[in-house]
Amino acid sequence: MFTAKSEALLQYSTMAQKASAYFQLLKFRLSLTVAFSSAIGFILADPNGRWYEIALVMLGGLLVTGSANIINQILEKDLDKMMKRTAKRPLPTGRLSVSEAVIYGVFLAVAGTLLLSWYFNPLTAALSLLSMVLYGFIYTPLKRISPICVFVGAIPGAMPPLIGWVAASGAIEVEAIILFGIQFFWQFPHFWAIAWVLDDDYKKAGFKMLPMEGGKNLKTAIQIMSYTLVLIPLSLLPLQFGMTGTTSAMIAVVCGVLFLAQTFYLMRTCSKKAAMSIMFGSFLYLPIVQIAFVLDKV
Repeated sequence: MFTAKSEALLQYSTMAQKASAYFQLLKFRLSLTVAFSSAIGFILADPNGRWYEIALVMLGGLLVTGSANIINQILEKDLDKMMKRTAKRPLPTGRLSVSEAVIYGVFLAVAGTLLLSWYFNPLTAALSLLSMVLYGFIYTPLKRISPICVFVGAIPGAMPPLIGWVAASGAIEVEAIILFGIQFFWQFPHFWAIAWVLDDDYKKAGFKMLPMEGGKNLKTAIQIMSYTLVLIPLSLLPLQFGMTGTTSAMIAVVCGVLFLAQTFYLMRTCSKKAAMSIMFGSFLYLPIVQIAFVLDKV
């Protein structure tokens, strides 16, 4: 009896560890952030959208993004072993095999694409699939080839609000492109600040993420400042096109100015501390501005 109970507990523990590994492979927090942006686009296109439609567009985005993250981890399995930040992921540690990851990734991609195509429209599914391919099969290998990977990665990174808008409207409209543009330019200070902070770790895997030769220098800091500066006029376009009101525009400008001020600190010091400040600032800027747009709209 004791042996049977012990075996049952061991089996339960093994299943729990496997489930945890699958959940970790999904990169749930990152995938949820992407899904949140798609919900923002959907609500701005259709403020009267039903709650379950918003939930479904988020679910579809979560599934397809999770699949893209899995592709990334499969292709970088051996590289992840070299970096402290990623060495404990499911594939480098052997908690999941590559074949298990492939099956899981294909299932998520098919489920997410079918959901978005069936409930919303084929264009939404096609854009989601394009985003997954760009991130998984183009951006991922480019990381070891050229800093242009950041530009390529910014495209799928900026597509969620556009996809959400298309899910609600059925078309790529100028408003959707504005939302895409804001998130596209936000990607550069976000990516480069992370690359600055994790530069030593990235070099172990041969990743070329920073925009200039020599990496952590004034030229890179100026580029980060330049892209951040563009966010201020871009964030006023939703007001100009009648997407939102003056309140959210003011919030976006204030957030943009504060974000920009952080880049001046980096230009002055070229320090890891300043880059980390921009990194955390980027995590705050986008959701605050997007939530302000939605609250002003509804």
